[in-house]
Amino acid sequence: MAESTHIEWTDATWNPITGCAVVSPGCTNCYAMRLAGTRLRHHPSRIGLTTATKAGPVWNGQVRLNKSWLSQPLEWRKPRRIFTCAHGDLFAEGVRDDWILDVFTVQAIAEHHTFQVLTKRTERAAEWLLPKGRLEDIYANWTTFSGAPAEVWSWPLHNVQMGFSAERQGEFNHRWRDMRALAEEGWTVFVSIEPMLGPILLPVDFLALGGRAGVIVGGESGQGARPMNPVWARRLRDQCAAAGVPFFFKQWGQWVAEDQAPDDVEWFEDKTPSHRFAEPQGQVVWRVGKRFAGRALDGVTHSDLPEVRR
Repeated sequence: MAESTHIEWTDATWNPITGCAVVSPGCTNCYAMRLAGTRLRHHPSRIGLTTATKAGPVWNGQVRLNKSWLSQPLEWRKPRRIFTCAHGDLFAEGVRDDWILDVFTVQAIAEHHTFQVLTKRTERAAEWLLPKGRLEDIYANWTTFSGAPAEVWSWPLHNVQMGFSAERQGEFNHRWRDMRALAEEGWTVFVSIEPMLGPILLPVDFLALGGRAGVIVGGESGQGARPMNPVWARRLRDQCAAAGVPFFFKQWGQWVAEDQAPDDVEWFEDKTPSHRFAEPQGQVVWRVGKRFAGRALDGVTHSDLPEVRR
């Protein structure tokens, strides 16, 4: 577990499972994939999880359970938001069901924390979480980590927020079909639209969740980052504001429109690389780097997240 993180929408990260596979365009420049194949490639939790290619390291579908990290949240007394499996996907194809059970058991025991689970494998997430018997499975597994009988609990877990990633409307529609079933059962759900690679409009049934949902939006950073049209971000902001859905604008990433950049950015005059979107409004964005692009949308920093349920 990392007791601090640069990820703006969480307080800490917990990686009981590492490793993944590329499933859609949003995975192309995955920071966790890049780290696993470069700086962390010799770390026991990352060895062999990527394959070297001309374009850089790529997830090879291998996954790993890091047993020594499983109980880490139980050691943290101060309540915090914890991003579960920040360097993998809890519901990836190679992750065993008993590993998933261990992770949810720890999350249930550590009820003073709020866990944020983010996946692209929404079909498996729904299949695993929807059966009513999962709570009994957690009860049976409870003493493995707590050393005591299971306490009275509720299902869905009030301290677990289920998120899904979507980079364009097609990915959103496909993954929301599965996550909607979890929302109907009472789970808090959120969508991480990062990197945002195309316009997305939120459907009525998502917006109807209000504070029991959330939207995180961000442009792409790092080498090879693709630009985000400011118009796309504004539309989502306005939809969320009208429906009372928490909206978190994480970053512009490498690219920013001139009217969105902080006042001290002057690289536009130095012929910084630019990109013009064909529509809407022919918006031009400039590559200035994440640090200088900032995370203010129309001069406002948006940092709302789904409500913490106790």
